[in-house]
Amino acid sequence: MIASVHVADVGARRAPEVLFKAPKPKAVAGLRHANAGLTAPLSRRVLPSPSFGRVGLVAFWDDGEALDRFLADHPVAERLAGGWHVRLEPLRAFGSWPGLSDGIPTARVVDHDGPAAVLTLGRLRLTQAVRFFRTSAKAEGEVVDAPGLTWATGLARPPFVSTCSLWESSDALSAYAYEHRDQAHPAAIAADRAKFHRQSAFIRFRPYQSEGHLDGKNPLAGTWLSAT
Repeated sequence: MIASVHVADVGARRAPEVLFKAPKPKAVAGLRHANAGLTAPLSRRVLPSPSFGRVGLVAFWDDGEALDRFLADHPVAERLAGGWHVRLEPLRAFGSWPGLSDGIPTARVVDHDGPAAVLTLGRLRLTQAVRFFRTSAKAEGEVVDAPGLTWATGLARPPFVSTCSLWESSDALSAYAYEHRDQAHPAAIAADRAKFHRQSAFIRFRPYQSEGHLDGKNPLAGTWLSAT
């Protein structure tokens, strides 16, 4: 199993073509699951500020060949082609999500030295939305200033909510996520497990192919990863 994250500026008029026509496993061979949403920059604000013309897609695939086929001939892939996407190999997972392999390790220690990526995925209980966004804002305020953070965004089409973050190294990610116990992120992790979501997952990945551009650059171009 691999994952991919796609982000593109398609304009507010064309955004619904991605949001409401995301690929479905029954229609796309090798696709396990996909969610689309509007993106929003991470910030300390309780209420997100979505970018109505920038959309994102998070997808799980059987293998890279399935993703290649999607990129070659799917209408949504055509809409996203002017943006950026990254291919991800799962290293560690906590929680559950449709299409997520059962065989991914759950151990906290990950044997990986290069750039790292994290997806948080949630199916929000709408009655808990205010509490969730308040707690998330505290964590986002820390992540935007965290040493080693390369790029991050929020992604949502409620009840689906997600964040994607890229890090210079697994060490930098672990330092943010676990070592600063006096900061907000451990509390956000605990809160996420306290039933804000009907379903949720936290997944760490090894990014292994990064293509395209956002705001004139590839988010992973400054790392050892060969980026185009």
